[in-house]
Amino acid sequence: MKRAAVIINPATADEPALRESVENVLAEAGWSNTLWLETTPEDPGLGMAETAVAAGVDLVMICGGDGTIMACLGALVGTDVPAALIPLGTGNLLARNLDVPTEYAGALAVAVSGVDRRIDLGRVGSQPFAVMAGIGFDAAMMADASEDLKRYAGWPAYIASGLRHLRDPVMNVELRIDDGPPLRRQARTVLVGNVGRLQGGLELLPDAAVDDGLLDVVVVAPRTLRDWIRLAWRVFRRDRTQHPHLERFRGRTVLIEADRIVPRQIDGTVIDDGRSLDARIEPGALVIRAPQPAATAA
Repeated sequence: MKRAAVIINPATADEPALRESVENVLAEAGWSNTLWLETTPEDPGLGMAETAVAAGVDLVMICGGDGTIMACLGALVGTDVPAALIPLGTGNLLARNLDVPTEYAGALAVAVSGVDRRIDLGRVGSQPFAVMAGIGFDAAMMADASEDLKRYAGWPAYIASGLRHLRDPVMNVELRIDDGPPLRRQARTVLVGNVGRLQGGLELLPDAAVDDGLLDVVVVAPRTLRDWIRLAWRVFRRDRTQHPHLERFRGRTVLIEADRIVPRQIDGTVIDDGRSLDARIEPGALVIRAPQPAATAA
């Protein structure tokens, strides 16, 4: 019989209700006794995922937000143990980009009857990311978002934080993509993405694919409030043309160096401020339980 491990972030879940739902779904599918593991403030998931792999489970179900998911995924690289996403956080960007439902019933159905999909993983130093890493405005916005407001309003809480940083000073950056020549730009933020869809369905990196072996880069450089409005309209319209306020690039390795120390983030988790972001792609590093393709769905 198959056995699943369930890693749960108790801060983001109604734990008794989730446990009941999971146990019922797994029992109906004929799975054996479940291994339950809770994250802690000291360990947001890495140790739990390592325990799950060591226990020889057939599936690791990760219940939490993007931070919990990324903390767990690092331990699954190279193991071929599939991860099922039960999204409970504010953004849930990896789940959304893989079309995993963001409500219990749908996500649990994918966990037991979906297909295993091999996806790429990005890394900044030794730290993995499956969604995006960024330097500048986006990280400042995430760092300044109130936890209380995020719990109350969800991802729109970032809008309020972002408005406070629209007039932050621009930074001078140098980009090196693969073995290409250095590119020098002024920017508000530079994002390196493994996927392209943001909250609200906006596609900042419309050509990004989670399994193409490439990182997608966007340099965002509006100068005035009017520029920000025009940029938002371009993203809303999914305009793919290059523009001085919104440039996109692709590559396997990306080095960003700024002229000063600025905020940085990896998959929505703010890391130490710094002057650089050095990212690379690891093709096909993870196995994720994803929905059945539409053409073959039952």
